[in-house]
Amino acid sequence: MKVTYEGHAVVTVELEDGTSIIFDPFITGNPFTQLAADEIKVDYILLTHAHEDHVGDTVDIAKRNDATVITTVELAGYLASKGLKTHGMQPGGAYHFDFGEVKMFPAIHGSSLEIDGVPTTLGLATGIMLKADNKTIYHVGDTALYSDMKLIGERENIALAFVPIGDNFTMGPEDAVLASEWLAAAKVVPMHYNTFPLIEQNPESFIQALPEGVGYLPEIGEEIPF
Repeated sequence: MKVTYEGHAVVTVELEDGTSIIFDPFITGNPFTQLAADEIKVDYILLTHAHEDHVGDTVDIAKRNDATVITTVELAGYLASKGLKTHGMQPGGAYHFDFGEVKMFPAIHGSSLEIDGVPTTLGLATGIMLKADNKTIYHVGDTALYSDMKLIGERENIALAFVPIGDNFTMGPEDAVLASEWLAAAKVVPMHYNTFPLIEQNPESFIQALPEGVGYLPEIGEEIPF
């Protein structure tokens, strides 16, 4: 499994069987990513929630690749109305795909998209766990700290977790340190910071607050060792 961080909440995954996956493909307008939306080749798109800085270029990428979008039922229904292939899920649910298992977890956050000029709620926000190639990665999504993270860490053997640190809209560095402790992931990468003025943070300080060897601050587009 090859995993790279592409800025904001964008994560790409290449599996041993050749399956290509992208989480939350906010490419156009993302000041950090090196990806070009019209060049991305994927089989599956995993969306944590409906906000524009996560749905991003999903429609164009999915149509061009004939990719399947995996997200909550409500957001999946909306995207299906746009002609996309979708698989709807809900927090607590898991599904075994040909490439591995996807499971959704709660995230304390909103989930809406502007449709015809009106902000429209499309289900719940989620975190998404991917189990494939004998590894477990957990994209926590946009969320506040919540105590069930400790239970998740006790039940799951998480090799790599992506946690938001931006504050204002999600948990900040202090809460993210506690979340990382509770999740007990072998490796933790911060995300969802510095994209906008309201979420400016120092990721190096977050890394230093974690136990030695746990935090990792990758270059954009760098394969993450885990």
